[in-house]
Amino acid sequence: MGRNNWFQFKQFKIIQERAAMKVGTDGVLLGAWANVTEAKKVLDVGTGTGVVALMTAQRSKAEITGIEIEKNAAEEAAENARNSPWNDRIKIYAISFQNFVKTTDEKFDLVISNPPFFTNSQKSKCHYLAIAKHNHLLPLSDLAKGAGKLLVQKGKLAVILPVDSAREFTKTASDEGFFLIRETEVRPNKRKKPHRFLLEFSKTKVLLKKDFVNIHTDDGSDFTEQYKTLTRDFYLNF
Repeated sequence: MGRNNWFQFKQFKIIQERAAMKVGTDGVLLGAWANVTEAKKVLDVGTGTGVVALMTAQRSKAEITGIEIEKNAAEEAAENARNSPWNDRIKIYAISFQNFVKTTDEKFDLVISNPPFFTNSQKSKCHYLAIAKHNHLLPLSDLAKGAGKLLVQKGKLAVILPVDSAREFTKTASDEGFFLIRETEVRPNKRKKPHRFLLEFSKTKVLLKKDFVNIHTDDGSDFTEQYKTLTRDFYLNF
């Protein structure tokens, strides 16, 4: 199997032959960054290959539910979960977030998502890639509203988004009764502006914590110690 069809982490392996979106920096950042300390039940929205769900399982004792609208990706995520050391704590369902919200009675301590974020842009000719990258099937407003219904009162919502989408989502989440409590700027290196934001929301207002992470050194020859420290429990070469 070619390397682009699988990705080996320290404690688990991701098969990604059929999933449109492969393992990438965004998902790894979110899986390593999200606060899972007190979470007993976690929902991973748009789980894709299942990488964020498996990272969350490695970092916690939580029961994790991953949902994925695209059937091929959902089947692959389920396979990855079954083959992981935490197969007794991870469930994967092929279902849209909207239908999941309508049909479940479960409540969660954490809703986590690396959501599709392209809006009104030219969609990929590949149907599955369009689903994975464009939010026509999961508008950010639906994510915020649904999370509000699924979370316990002290629950948290954690996402990673590009700069413009992050600003939009922060307002949308606020309209649904969420407060931004943690914000991490993600920069390619310290000389460049942020291209992603890691955001954590709560239904309870607390003092906002802000920081940043630079992924690469200035010359691009290596990852920063900051990024290595964040992801060291997962990447083989760190």
